[in-house]
Amino acid sequence: MSLQSARDLTRARLGAHAEVRARGGRVLWTEQENGRTVLLGWDGAPRRYAPDHALNPGVGYGGGAFNPGADAVFYVAEGRVWRLPYERPEPAGLTPHFGAAADPQPSPDGSRFVYVHHHEGRDVLAAASAAGETWPQVWAQGADFYMQPAWSPDGGLLAWVEWDHPNMPWDGARLMLARAGAEGPREVQRVAGGPRTPVFQPLFEPDGRGLFWIENPEGEESDRLVRLDLETGERSVWLEGRVLLEPAWSQGQRVMSFGPGGALYLRENRAGRAVLWRIADGSASEVPLPAGAAWIGSLSGDAAGLAALASGPNLGERVVFYDGEAWRTCAYGWPAGLDAGGVEPEAVRFQAEDGAWVHGLFYPSAGGEPRPPAVVSVHGGPTSQRTLAFNPQAQFFAANGYAYLELNYRGSTGYGRSYREALYGRWGEMDVADAVAAARFLADSGRADGRRLALMGGSAGGYTTLMTLALHPGVYRAGVSLFGVTDLFGLARETHKFESRYTDRLIGPLPEAAARYRERSPLAHAHRIEDALYVFQGAEDKVVPPSQAEELVRILRERGVPHRYKVYEGEGHGWKKPGTTEDFYRETLAFLDRELRFG
Repeated sequence: MSLQSARDLTRARLGAHAEVRARGGRVLWTEQENGRTVLLGWDGAPRRYAPDHALNPGVGYGGGAFNPGADAVFYVAEGRVWRLPYERPEPAGLTPHFGAAADPQPSPDGSRFVYVHHHEGRDVLAAASAAGETWPQVWAQGADFYMQPAWSPDGGLLAWVEWDHPNMPWDGARLMLARAGAEGPREVQRVAGGPRTPVFQPLFEPDGRGLFWIENPEGEESDRLVRLDLETGERSVWLEGRVLLEPAWSQGQRVMSFGPGGALYLRENRAGRAVLWRIADGSASEVPLPAGAAWIGSLSGDAAGLAALASGPNLGERVVFYDGEAWRTCAYGWPAGLDAGGVEPEAVRFQAEDGAWVHGLFYPSAGGEPRPPAVVSVHGGPTSQRTLAFNPQAQFFAANGYAYLELNYRGSTGYGRSYREALYGRWGEMDVADAVAAARFLADSGRADGRRLALMGGSAGGYTTLMTLALHPGVYRAGVSLFGVTDLFGLARETHKFESRYTDRLIGPLPEAAARYRERSPLAHAHRIEDALYVFQGAEDKVVPPSQAEELVRILRERGVPHRYKVYEGEGHGWKKPGTTEDFYRETLAFLDRELRFG
């Protein structure tokens, strides 16, 4: 069985962005339930936590929904941080109802916690009593953004990552270290990072002697794992020459953790396939992933075991636990059979017109047609990547007779710094050229019928879809845009704080680059779109507001271009409601069948 009907795609419980945490053998994770994020766990038997609360961390793109302490779990719901003792059913609210909170980290003794807070455009690192008896205090301020606070085992030190506009966290950030006094941080110092050196996930050793982090030094192609000896101040590189850092699109992301035997476990990204390393006694050895898994993330644990979110092309997301000898599954993300029996993807690369190599993952059609119609999918971000994690959208289209290509165009992560930064100053050019090259590759290699191709993407992927259809009409017969950017001026002016300076890197700073913003906005070229287009939009999208789609649709309507436009009420920058997901895939499949099969 595989994902063949639109309704099948509504049955995911975990999803690729589920968060997993483990402490003392207890495993907790987030699941999706009727569009709500709920907290579940396993401590020898399944358990549901805080049943009356939907978790809603709201800093940036969210994430950092919860963290376990020694005797309680701290989580974010209703815009507040809550504490729920493991052995009592009633949670206690610890912070007031204002702003947005994320990633509450309890101190080792459980007496207090730190968290990231956002309110009216201001981000800070705050702290409060775990008893809820005092008003939160600001512990760090002045930077534009904060993430990944971490306590030392004795609670005497606090580390965190901060960065400023116009950087995104993968462009450059600072790793800060301070003494955690009763009244707040003291002796604050920057220990790593810089304007062109991103840093990621500070992690203290269990004995408190060292601090680890991942960095991508300025001018270096790959990442490295660094250790700071907190007694001597000596720095050492423990692993280098690999892709280790992942773009911090949300709070609470984790790629490494200490685990069984006191070893450090770290995930490497090898062109979209995960490699899990166990680092101990000065040497690194590879740990086999769970059977069928090709990707793993959200690593968390201690000496009692390591928990993670694992998946593969025919292995839906699941919560797994490693005791140092074998993996055990704690929760399944899909009903039995829906995540099996699909097609196996092929890692491909092909050359763009300028000779540069472009990467992708190709899913053949399950229908057996020699040269089937095909969908080319353009991921969002654009600083992101499609990996060999479970891809329900790819399997859905393959099961319905379409070949499917995930395009990891230049600008994607997972292939080194120069590939990631190749899009800087060239957004709307490089990605478009790579989308055109993808169409040519599918046709020339015989993997698909070059006359029956569709281009599809959301957010930044929708932007590339629209630009490609406008600048290269006829290359694709149809396009599907989900909340795609149409006006770069509007994006820079109206989007949320996290991405409000993103286009400084992708296009250029304003007002100096105003001509480029105009030239690379799909609205400036909408009169050239000829191919059929379906535009989807969330009515409450704060990242790409509906006004962006509405102006595009107006131009299409006036010119008589075949198109459809659908707005989903109550949805934002992505679909959360099962009914929306089902309707979207049903509508999209019918549209593509009409344009590519029966048109």
